[in-house]
Amino acid sequence: MAPILEISDLKTLARRRVPKMFFDYADSGSWTESTYRANEDDFQEVTLRQRIAVDMSDRSTATQMIGQDVAMPLALAPTGFCGMQHADGEILAAQAAEEAGIPFTLSTMSICSIEDVAENTTKPFWFQVYMLRDRDFMANLIDRAKAANCSALMLTLDLQILGQRHKDLRNGLSAPPKFTPKHVWQMATSPLWCLGMAGTKRHTFGNVVGHAKNVSDLSSLSSWTAEQFDPRLSWKDVEWVKERWGGPMILKGILDTEDAKSSLDCGADAIIVSNHGGRQLDGAPSGIRVLSDIVNAVGDKVEIHIDGGIRSGQDILKSLCLGAKGTYVGRPYLYGLGAMGKKGVTRMIEIVHKELDITMALCGERQVNDLDRSNIYSAFGEKYV
Repeated sequence: MAPILEISDLKTLARRRVPKMFFDYADSGSWTESTYRANEDDFQEVTLRQRIAVDMSDRSTATQMIGQDVAMPLALAPTGFCGMQHADGEILAAQAAEEAGIPFTLSTMSICSIEDVAENTTKPFWFQVYMLRDRDFMANLIDRAKAANCSALMLTLDLQILGQRHKDLRNGLSAPPKFTPKHVWQMATSPLWCLGMAGTKRHTFGNVVGHAKNVSDLSSLSSWTAEQFDPRLSWKDVEWVKERWGGPMILKGILDTEDAKSSLDCGADAIIVSNHGGRQLDGAPSGIRVLSDIVNAVGDKVEIHIDGGIRSGQDILKSLCLGAKGTYVGRPYLYGLGAMGKKGVTRMIEIVHKELDITMALCGERQVNDLDRSNIYSAFGEKYV
């Protein structure tokens, strides 16, 4: 096998090994996918300031995210269907993140349950929720996260109405999946994936089935999912989640400075500048393009993180230079998971860490917390040097 040197190598391998409908679910955006593409492309508009003849020894990428020690300012983002990229995918990704010293965030719509991940890890992980119509179920989810010793709760704010993703529609992807001849063929031509799935009992949404009202099996899951996302979401609902949770809370899906300001009154410990990986409002700006505006508006009052389009350690560094205190990857670790299971996630983390460390050195810095606008030459037409 060719050496795995960058995230695109893992993506290529995952495309070969994961059934098309599940690979496309991870690797797609809404409508024309213009925002999905912009998330990656816009990082190229940030140019780095190279420094020479400076001490580059004894470097450290260690820092904190929401008060928790991390080996680098990177967390694994919550992703639905993660356990369909590889058998027991959430467990494997959480273990890889724990071993690397970075946070893992479990999605409500995961295949492995909160309890599954807690039983197979030794350190606290983060848990993500949506605002759902069934508040009793939400309260129970939050209580289960507390019982599992999750150390932070993430509330996703930009998925109350589902963006139209053409690849999923063309593939006929559904929850639960329908096993048409086309889908059976896709799985049959992915023998390693099938072997893994045959060896696990986890094939459904473990946080939902058996916990939500009238959802006892796969057949009742689809209608429940279609009805639950609550379009009436308001900032009062966010305050309710914070009160129920009582611990560190992260709000995900902020793209506008006014929304960032509104989040301050809800008790958020951090906000994530995010467009949901380009999977919701097609035509919205990339996170990196609006990051500076949001940092300037509220960066002294709340910790600011970013996701979307990060494909390298250099992208992490650019985000930090523009004011982010933490970053997230979703697709890169899914590529790793689909390509090589837990080893693939570990390899993904190793790749971006090495890129971050070397780039930091070539920019003349030894401590990741020292990165700022002085380490970049320009971004989106504005010069900093």
